[in-house]
Amino acid sequence: MATEKKDTRMLTGKCALVTGSTGGIGFAVAEALAREGCHVVLNGFGAADEIEAGRRRLETEFGVSAIYHGADLAKPGEIAALVETANRAFGAVDILVNNAVVRHFAPIDAFPVDKWDQSIAVNLSAAFHTVRLALPKMRERNWGRIVNMSSGYGYFAEPNRVDYVTTKTALLGFTRAVAVEVARHDITCNALCPGTVLTPAIEARIQALIEREHLSREAAVERYLTARQPSGRFIAAENIAGLVLFLCGPAGRDITGASLPIDGGWIAS
Repeated sequence: MATEKKDTRMLTGKCALVTGSTGGIGFAVAEALAREGCHVVLNGFGAADEIEAGRRRLETEFGVSAIYHGADLAKPGEIAALVETANRAFGAVDILVNNAVVRHFAPIDAFPVDKWDQSIAVNLSAAFHTVRLALPKMRERNWGRIVNMSSGYGYFAEPNRVDYVTTKTALLGFTRAVAVEVARHDITCNALCPGTVLTPAIEARIQALIEREHLSREAAVERYLTARQPSGRFIAAENIAGLVLFLCGPAGRDITGASLPIDGGWIAS
C-alpha cells in the first residue's frame, strides 16, 4: 500500500494575514508564504475578479487554503472583523504582515487633513490594531512572527511626502516596542525597509519622464533611480517576500526588533 507523502514545507499548517495583499509586494509575500505551506488571509482593494483569481491560484498551486477579506483598514471595527475571520477559519494568526499603505503628495501647508488622517489610520494605527488583536493567540501558542513594512523613507525625508515619511518612521519605533514586549515568547517583530519597487505608479512617472525629457526607457530608469539606489535597479518584490519568509523560518528566530533594509544600498549611501 502506498504511504501518504508527508508535507515537510517550512510553514505547513500556519496561518498568515497579509494586509494590502491583493497585488504588488503584499501578494508576492502571500505567494511566498503559501509556497511554504502557509494558509493565507488576503486583504486589500481591487477588481473582484482579479482578487478571486489570485486567491484561487494560491489554493490550486500550493495546496493551501486562501481566503479574502475586504476590511477597510482605516476603520478599527473592520480590522477586528478581519482578525476574527482569520481566527475562525484557521484558529489563529501565526504570521502577521502589515503591508497596507496609502499616500498623498502635497506640501505640509497644503496637505488635505482628511488625507493625513487616512494615512495615520492605514499606515500606522492599523498595525497597532492588528498586532494587539493577533498577539493573545500568538502568546497562547508561544509562537508568532510579525513583519511591519516600513521603507527607506523611515530613515530619509523628501518634500511633499509628510504622511508617508511620518508613518514609515513611526513604524520603526512601533516595531521595537512590540519586540521587547514579546521577547520572552517565541514571537518576533521586525520591520523591512524596502527601496523603490517598480509599481504602476512609478511606471507612470517613468513614462512621464520619457515623454518630457525625450529619453530612452533605460535612461529614464537610470535618471529616476540615481537619487535612490546605488545598485541602479528596482527592488524585486519577490526578494522582499524572500526576506519575510526567512524571518518566519527557523533561521529568523533570534532576529527581533530589527529594521532591515532591502534597498540596493540606498540607506547606506
